[in-house]
Amino acid sequence: MNVWLEAIRVKQWYKNLVIFLPLLFVGKFFNLSLIFLTTVGFFALCLISSVNYITNDIVDLKKDKENPEKATRPLASGRIKVHEATAVAIFLLAVAFLIGAMLSYKFLMMQLALFAVGQVYNLFLRKEEFADILAIASNFVLRAVAGTFIVHSDISPWLVLCTFLLSLFLSVSKRHGELVLLRESADVHRPALKFYTKEVTGALMIVATTTLVMSYSLYSFLSNKNLLFTLPLSLYAVFRYFYLSYSGNEIARKPENIYKDRKMLISIILWIMAIFVVLY
Repeated sequence: MNVWLEAIRVKQWYKNLVIFLPLLFVGKFFNLSLIFLTTVGFFALCLISSVNYITNDIVDLKKDKENPEKATRPLASGRIKVHEATAVAIFLLAVAFLIGAMLSYKFLMMQLALFAVGQVYNLFLRKEEFADILAIASNFVLRAVAGTFIVHSDISPWLVLCTFLLSLFLSVSKRHGELVLLRESADVHRPALKFYTKEVTGALMIVATTTLVMSYSLYSFLSNKNLLFTLPLSLYAVFRYFYLSYSGNEIARKPENIYKDRKMLISIILWIMAIFVVLY
């Protein structure tokens, strides 16, 4: 069971938490029925993500065996066979679409889009510079928009923009971290990395950080001015992550380990608490 949990990358499911953002920012976070439906939607998106991860591992099987951090993955290490992984992926995909269809037609469309973009990324876009990180950022937007269809709210342009820029910042930081770790052999493990340098990813991190901060600041000012009081906490979290990424910390490559940095974790918790105080 542990091997399969590793194969479907349960640790990566946190990325689908953005589906709760519409519920939080439209002021309906204490609506029990919507919490339940959004939670169901969260797990439906997690299954789609797992299918994309399995496909990625199948496509990258040979390269993962040469990567010091990925060689221990279930498929790369041989603990799970390709045909077994394929069968599980098909089953998970069917279950995910069934759940999506039960939630709403529009939610199902977001699932299909998430799956499609994931497959296009696995087969083509991950080899292209800049297109790879833009595809990943787009996937986060699809997750957030899926949440709006559950709470029956309008798609806020600020939700799309801030989610896109945040995920772009995280994606660029991951590329920077991979360059620091793999150095000269980076392009062997990820083809797109041959087009990146630490100078390029460093500049992209600055651009992503600046636009993210400006977007959240404008959203706070134009939607609910009291959200401006949350800016110091959000800025600290962004700057702290920027520092960790630029210094080559493993958190840049594995954001799920963010709990290991106490300062980062505390700032995020305080920021979320501040949002609850302001909105609720």
